[in-house]
Amino acid sequence: MTLKDIYQKSHNGEPLTFDEACFLYDRAPFEQLAFQADMLRQRSVADPSVATWQIDRNVNTTNVCTSGCLFCNFHCKPHQTEQHFITTIEEYCAKIERMLELGGNQLLLQGGMHPKLGIEFYEELFKELKHRYPTLRLHALGAPEVAHIAKISGLTTQKTLERLVAAGLDSLPGAGAEILVPRVRKIISPAKPSVEQWLEVMHEAHLMNLPTSATMMYGHIETPHERVEHLIRIRDLQAQVPEGNYGFIAFIPWIFCSTGTQLERRGVVSHFSPLEYIRIIATARLVLNNIRNIQASWLTVGKQTAQVALHSGANDFGSIMIEENVVSSAGARNHFDAEGIQQAIREAGFTPKLRDQLYNLL
Repeated sequence: MTLKDIYQKSHNGEPLTFDEACFLYDRAPFEQLAFQADMLRQRSVADPSVATWQIDRNVNTTNVCTSGCLFCNFHCKPHQTEQHFITTIEEYCAKIERMLELGGNQLLLQGGMHPKLGIEFYEELFKELKHRYPTLRLHALGAPEVAHIAKISGLTTQKTLERLVAAGLDSLPGAGAEILVPRVRKIISPAKPSVEQWLEVMHEAHLMNLPTSATMMYGHIETPHERVEHLIRIRDLQAQVPEGNYGFIAFIPWIFCSTGTQLERRGVVSHFSPLEYIRIIATARLVLNNIRNIQASWLTVGKQTAQVALHSGANDFGSIMIEENVVSSAGARNHFDAEGIQQAIREAGFTPKLRDQLYNLL
């Protein structure tokens, strides 16, 4: 096994083995790895001179959650009634109106695993939002939330997805993946639906041709090879997507932010390394041979590192994220408006192009 052989295999569109991907991650010289990933990016996208971006808004349905994730400051437990909230229709409307004023039309709608919010709650919510705003796109929930809703509603996850789509769900974000390795999940997300359940929900969404994204939160207790295992699981699941269906439209990795979390109190502190982040982006481009779009997470890594990522395998700069509460509550402090994100893309040497969730240029 040589790096040259692995690079050639990636450029041929052939899936790397786990051992090959680990060898690549461990041994490839940084500049060489970034160069190879950039070459593959240029061959994978329609216009290599373009970097895409988006306008959307994050809104949290509720902060009540039973999962007890050790990396999350945002949630509160069901008994902490003084801290509870469930977003009202009036609050949604105010947030949506502001988003529309700024040129966006997509709501990234996420919350917690609330023990009392079953399928009927989300059906009514989605239908009401689509009734008031017919052009609104709902990029909503995540695989763990879908599994939780199914469980408390006495439904299969497939039936839950079917009912959510009928009510107005347009696409499913990759939330709740963290690291798709059982050892890691049992420690950092002990009560969250399992790795197998996350993969099952996403597979069912792909069979329904419901567009999805895939994510990875790294930099906590996982090993480098468990990061690679995560990539392989995503790639192998994408390989099962029926021909012509969307599957995973994009992959988005971001670094764990530790400020104030239970993991930090246990001695797990985030240590951001731009070189490590670029290595993950570049490796993802070479390993994920069947996922076209890779997003640079400026929110957690900052402007300059995200700009370098555009030359190392990433082709998308993400959203201006009009509202974001979960990662920000753990220490993420970067911000962009529409003008700023376009300027950052230009500074990196690319032409900014506004897109929708399906990566159609607007």
